[in-house]
Amino acid sequence: MTEFSGLGLIEPLLRAVAEEGYATATPIQAGAIPLLLAGRDVLGLAQTGTGKTAAFTLPILQRLFQNKKRVAAKSPRVLILTPTRELALQIGDSFTTYGRHLPIRRTVIHGGVGQSPQVAAIARGVEVLIATPGRLLDLMAQNHVNLGAIEVFVLDEADRMLDMGFIRDVRKVVAVLPKERQTLLFSATMPDAVVELANSILTDAERIEVTPQSTTVERINQRVLFVDRADKRRLLADLLEDQAMARTIVFARTKHGADRIADHLKKAGITADAIHGDKSQSARVRALESFRNGELRALVATDIAARGIDIDGISHVINFDLPNEPESYVHRIGRTARAGTDGSAVSFCDHEEVGYLKDIEKTIRQPIPADITHPYHAVEVAQIHASSKPPPRPKAPGSNRNQNNRNQQQARAASAPKAAPKAAQQPGKAPQKAGKPAGTPRPDAARNDQNRHDRRPAPHAVSHGNAHGAGGSGKQAPRAAGTPGGNTPMRRKPSAA
Repeated sequence: MTEFSGLGLIEPLLRAVAEEGYATATPIQAGAIPLLLAGRDVLGLAQTGTGKTAAFTLPILQRLFQNKKRVAAKSPRVLILTPTRELALQIGDSFTTYGRHLPIRRTVIHGGVGQSPQVAAIARGVEVLIATPGRLLDLMAQNHVNLGAIEVFVLDEADRMLDMGFIRDVRKVVAVLPKERQTLLFSATMPDAVVELANSILTDAERIEVTPQSTTVERINQRVLFVDRADKRRLLADLLEDQAMARTIVFARTKHGADRIADHLKKAGITADAIHGDKSQSARVRALESFRNGELRALVATDIAARGIDIDGISHVINFDLPNEPESYVHRIGRTARAGTDGSAVSFCDHEEVGYLKDIEKTIRQPIPADITHPYHAVEVAQIHASSKPPPRPKAPGSNRNQNNRNQQQARAASAPKAAPKAAQQPGKAPQKAGKPAGTPRPDAARNDQNRHDRRPAPHAVSHGNAHGAGGSGKQAPRAAGTPGGNTPMRRKPSAA
């Protein structure tokens, strides 16, 4: 165990850490802080919730304080790039918390809100700029930000940055940074794309890996519940009746799904709200604050928030929908068991998610214990998971709906009355309405069809003297020889064209 007092931090920082109730550094903090204080580039691999934000916040604050400089307008000294608004705000809070005894100015810029206050803060001059890629590039294009004075560049949650499609934005930012700088890259996983990015931006970096990649925090009690999709919401409401689930994050796969789950919980008398990319920034902040203050028992989130929520005391994480990327499972359940506490992770698995579950178990290198005692246990799903046969591939979104529509169409076609044979129809009488074969055109169908596709006057319009072709007399046109029934539509001869 390493004490913060032995890491070479200055007294104002040690005092701030102590005021937060921390005395012992986590492995990522103990490994990274001395290297960063020495000015080394660092590649940090650590699970979410292991204290890596403080691992770079504390040495950056010390560097800025010990090397004081006059900050020019629009020219920050430190840039921290992060994929989500929530994570940017959390990092900003960390700088405020640990830098409370230091005269270090910082600001956070992100999309979803007006840019005027952010522009004003940058114009006044800040040492630390915490940004999401889109808003940063936007303000750079408007000449509101100059990155020519950057001394330290931090790329946080690099793997998530790539997953969200920000790789080009990241490269655009890196291209304008000074070559002489200290660079820190933190990531929970190390896919090939992150390796390539790290090699291109780091110089003689020290690699710190405190746990094997994509393993879960040992203090988290994990279990899986096999359930039919139609029973998931009822199962969720039943679980949340347990008062031990005092502060729970529920993860959904889609934004619309998150809203529906939150509405269902509200109707069940459980205080809940949803947070996802379609929510306004004010709504997201309000939901997070209500959750942090204990006003909400459940916060329903999509993966966009999986790494942006840093709230102590989260008792449970529930995967209402299993993620299709097994690494996301690690990030999700890492929202609990933070700051040395224990936590629980519950995952629902339906028929189409068995493949996802097997991928997750392979990634975390351990099976997830199954709970078969709940009232909605789906035996068939459990058997599929236990089978050695490959699980069914998950269907594309909307495939169930399309299949249901096809089934309904087939059922209607099977029950529809069949058309009588032509020989059975009496040529002198129009068919009765009740016995009208399916698909028989209306009397004006031929004319409408012809008018829709061929704008020339209909054939026979004048020769038969109908109401339109007989000078508007309104008299009934004589029936052509052999035309059956007065109400039967007359077939149009093929056009010469």
